[in-house]
Formats: sequence, structure tokens, C-alpha cells
Amino acid sequence: MCTLVFAWQTFAEAPIVAAANRDEALDRPSRPPETFDSGPAVLAPRDGEAGGTWIGVNDRDVFVAITNRWTDVELAGDRSRGLLVRDALGRESAEDAVRYVERELDARSYEPFNLVVADRSAALFVEYDGRVAIRNLDPGVHAVANTGADGRYAIPDRRREHAQRQAENVDRLRTELQPEPGEDAETWRRRAREAIRDHEYGVCVHGDGFGTRSSSLITVGSDGVTYHFADGPPCETDYRPIEADL
Repeated sequence: MCTLVFAWQTFAEAPIVAAANRDEALDRPSRPPETFDSGPAVLAPRDGEAGGTWIGVNDRDVFVAITNRWTDVELAGDRSRGLLVRDALGRESAEDAVRYVERELDARSYEPFNLVVADRSAALFVEYDGRVAIRNLDPGVHAVANTGADGRYAIPDRRREHAQRQAENVDRLRTELQPEPGEDAETWRRRAREAIRDHEYGVCVHGDGFGTRSSSLITVGSDGVTYHFADGPPCETDYRPIEADL
């Protein structure tokens, strides 16, 4: 997944509202979101090759999402990053999930990534490029892409022009999606949905053999979890509601 925008502790009725596009090879198989595991139960799509996921939420209201991280460092991973997300979703809280990630990075190697972990009371951002950096996120709207998050970007030399353009696109997306006076969570989610499918923001990608494969809208609200999923580029694919059996 390459673009994530989410509002944390911004709306009283929904502490987490997220919109995300996944960019991937067009021929890589995947499964749409479904409920699996228990204690906690997890709602997430799954990668058809490695079995992991790139975004999801569990029945303890722990939300986890990952993007690749572009670096100039050649860092091979002996385990899929999607499995790290899947395992983090098996934790009881955001803080437990991040502690698990720290232990896992001490024990195994992964390719670089940016990781968001949040629940109703905490939101954390993990950057990994061979070194680990973790910071707490303040309430508000946050945007994450391959280069970093919230205006703090690492632009690699080997794809500088593309990375700079992506950082600018994500900054514009975050600016556009600042909450408006009196706005509620549902209205904001609709605006986020339209923004991530609008090519003006450059986060719905179409390429030769690679592009935006799917899109997710997730709300953790006072009445539970809602998940809407577009199984294709969101600019041309309708979102459908997913049964959230959490």
C-alpha cells in the first residue's frame, strides 16, 4: 500500500477514520477483506502470495497499516512485511503491537517500511530503513506515503524526482482533508474517498503492470467498525461494504 490518510481523535463519534490506496503489481493475487483469527479477531484483506496484509483492524479496535519505504539503502528482508502487519493485528492494543514490532525487528530482517498503529487512545508511527524510529502522533489528520509522513520525508537519490512529487501530492492531500468547521466523521470519510480516487492528487496510480490495485475505507466508531472496499482502482471501481463481524 502506498498512500494512507487518516483522522485520529478528530471526531467524537469515531476516533479512527482511514482511507488508503494499495499500489502493487497487477498480477499479484489478493483476497478481499474478511474476518479471520480469534482473540483478537481480525478484519483485513490478504495477499495471495505471502498471506499477510497491508491494512486491517481487529476486535480490540487496533488499526494497522503499512507502506513501502523508499530509501537508497539496499535492505533485503527474510520475511514479508505483510506478515508483520498481520501479527501486529493480533495484539490487544496499539502499544502492545508496537512493542511486538520492535522485538520482531530485533529478531528478523524486513525490507524498509512505514507503519501506522492506532487504537482509541494511542497512535504511533514506525519508520524502518535498517534503523527503527518511532514517534507518537497527535490528534488530527495524518498522511503517509513511501517517502514518509506529515511533511517529514526522506527523499532517496535514486528516485528523487518521483519521490519529491509523491511527497508534494501527499502534502496537498493532507491539506485538502483538514476537517471543516462542524464536519462529522462520515462527511470527512466521503471527502477522503473522493480525494484518493481523484487523479489531481496523484495517489490513484496507473502504470504498465503496476498500479493502484484496491482501496479501503475504515471507520472505528462508537457503534463499531465499518469497512468499505474497492477491489480495483478507486477511480473506476465502486466501494462495497464489508461485513464487519468483530
